[in-house]
Amino acid sequence: MTSTKLVFTFIVASFLIFLLPPSHAASHSDFEDIKISSSMDSQMVNLSVYYEALSPSCATFIIQNLTGVFDDDLITITNLRMVPWGNAHVNETDNTIICQNGRDECFLHKIQACAINVWNDVDKYYALIHCIEFLVIDGTHSDWQSCFNSLGLSEEPILECYNNGTGAKLQALNGYETAHLDPPHVFMPWVVVNNKSLGKDYGEFTTYICSSYKGKIKPNACKSST
Repeated sequence: MTSTKLVFTFIVASFLIFLLPPSHAASHSDFEDIKISSSMDSQMVNLSVYYEALSPSCATFIIQNLTGVFDDDLITITNLRMVPWGNAHVNETDNTIICQNGRDECFLHKIQACAINVWNDVDKYYALIHCIEFLVIDGTHSDWQSCFNSLGLSEEPILECYNNGTGAKLQALNGYETAHLDPPHVFMPWVVVNNKSLGKDYGEFTTYICSSYKGKIKPNACKSST
């Protein structure tokens, strides 16, 4: 497993460098536009969801279960992190990304990664992801652009991110993070609360969030779960 991670690290590093314009070498400034981490309150609980855009099980979880993080103020103590990558991998020959459910999935991964990065607003990017995943369940994911109109959100900055290379960098970072999960993911969606993998208990994320929260004032969601 260690050797696999090292190979993937090398591929991702090469992939990121490959994506940069040839006029300059890679440096920290190249990634200043990418918000890798958030300066959240130290008492906030991290809820990381690793998923695939066109996976029926992931779409169902996002639509039917994960929405619960916005109920009873649970989101006020939760740093929700969406990581679209799943079982995708980088082709070592040409550095292209191959997604388990085809090219459309890779496209939607990049769109969703851009929304997360550009807006940096959980209400906005989750609403978009929720809308797209609803279309996935409905079998109409090709109408993904309709989500911007129905939500009153501008697609221009997202498409700019997609087209200017930032989206590809974000994909590579999501792939790196997913490949370095410990323990490695076994299925999708893979849910992690404060670095603890929930495994088959991923639907019980509220209980894990509440038990991990160390703050004095608990939201109603945690009061009802105790």
